[in-house]
Amino acid sequence: MVHNRLLKEFRELCDPTKTDPDIELALEDEADIFVWSAQLRGPADSPYEDGLFKLHIKCPPNYPLAPPKVSFVTPIFHPNVLFKTGEICLDILKPDSWTPAWTLQSVCRAVTALLSHPEADSPLNCDCGAPLSPAILPLPAILAVCVCPPRSGPPSAGLLPHSAPCACACPQAI
Repeated sequence: MVHNRLLKEFRELCDPTKTDPDIELALEDEADIFVWSAQLRGPADSPYEDGLFKLHIKCPPNYPLAPPKVSFVTPIFHPNVLFKTGEICLDILKPDSWTPAWTLQSVCRAVTALLSHPEADSPLNCDCGAPLSPAILPLPAILAVCVCPPRSGPPSAGLLPHSAPCACACPQAI
């Protein structure tokens, strides 16, 4: 069942009518159908617009009955992402909220939606999530202070907080 479902999802990637132009999904190694990578384009009208973000996706042996493990490879400063590991806090990725109706493509769409609409109630990155309150600062204001513009370069280029090594010539970087 697992192989059939993942093979079906892999075949759908070859059909341009079923793919999302802002999401590129691929097998990391064609010999291992359980390990995937994705590249997401930052959603429009968000602090992540024009950024490119790489994800690592590991499907368990009982997928789709259990959710995949998804993490950011590209460093990203976001309330629901642990900066050091890329771990994502997203309800649909929890076993009690997961449903086999979700696909890897729909998981990537949910991660993209999370970039636009962070969940302040469950921050993994407390430095970014704690001030995320309408009474304090909205996310775009926080990121305007903490995030460099997108780096040019390879497809894994993304957005980095200023406390991390910055590859751009941003005058605000420390």
